[in-house]
Amino acid sequence: MADCNGIADSLSDWLHTAQGRYVLTREQAYFDHTLSQIFGFNALQIGLPQQDFLRNSRMSHHFFGAPTAPAAVRMQAEELPFACTSLDLVVLPHVLEFSDQPHQVLREISRVLIAEGHLVISGFNPYSLWGLHRKLRRPQGYPWCGNFIALTRLKDWLSLLGFEVVGGRFAAYAPPVQTSHWLEQRFAFMEAAGDRWWAISGGVYMLHAIKRVPGMHLIKPVWHEAPRSRLLPTVNKIGEP
Repeated sequence: MADCNGIADSLSDWLHTAQGRYVLTREQAYFDHTLSQIFGFNALQIGLPQQDFLRNSRMSHHFFGAPTAPAAVRMQAEELPFACTSLDLVVLPHVLEFSDQPHQVLREISRVLIAEGHLVISGFNPYSLWGLHRKLRRPQGYPWCGNFIALTRLKDWLSLLGFEVVGGRFAAYAPPVQTSHWLEQRFAFMEAAGDRWWAISGGVYMLHAIKRVPGMHLIKPVWHEAPRSRLLPTVNKIGEP
């Protein structure tokens, strides 16, 4: 858990702090809403297995993976133990900024996702009050020891792998103070104001992307057309009564 200086030894520990709960509430709301509209069979959450971001997913099978966790599949995000094109959805909460090989993580996800499969990511925004806090202070503990990835860079990486970004949002506009009273009450006005006036400066971002496959055509049902005489009214020829 976080020590008396507010330094957390893991991201999971940090989520139990006032800052962590503030971020988690907003991210969970986004995941709940987005995943409830995605259909399929197999969904995987990589990282933070203690937090069920898949709870609103309608998919039949939910898998949770982490390097070390008793209630999850033990795996490394850089080498996923799943067959190619075997998953319909992958959820990636704050994994890329703490990975030494974020590009490889995304390549592995692209490998295991089916065509038109979904990827939902959350990450810390370096161009925010949270990113500024990390720069001005020596990065100790979580999440400050991570490598915050700019949204524009992440979009470029996804585009190179054939993903199309179809949704997303920013959140957590309040400065990263360490008391819930200031985060949730004194700075509450900044959440609505941030969405309206400085949307790209939220402390975290969430992103929804779909794996596109060039040349792929979705199979649509064949609708049998009724005879034309049934669709159009009979029109008398000129001169006929």
